Amino acid sequence: MGNFLTRTKERLASSSTIEDAQLRQDAIKAGCEPIAAHQDRCVVTVHGTLRTVTLCPRSGVAPALEAELYDGSGTVLLVWLGHRRIAGITPGREITACGRLGTRGGERVMFNPRYELIA
Repeated sequence: MGNFLTRTKERLASSSTIEDAQLRQDAIKAGCEPIAAHQDRCVVTVHGTLRTVTLCPRSGVAPALEAELYDGSGTVLLVWLGHRRIAGITPGREITACGRLGTRGGERVMFNPRYELIA
């Protein structure tokens, strides 16, 4: 049983590594540097896959739509202020986003980025 679990873990780790490498390669093909290579407070263009999309209601202020973009090297939280929903912004969707990269609570973030949905 222990051998089976070890082999299963190794296969999952291996497939995850392959998927990460493919995502990094897709970002490079799109003309973007990996998220991990970018400095804070710079205007950057990033490319990857949306992992999660969440509506964050805020009391007394407009809601915000948040989407976690992953490119195989790192993540950036894309935040659209004042939006409850944006057509095409769904988990698993591949997009290219452009905006100023910052940090909020130790997490990389980009507010109201311009974006292009990839078919």
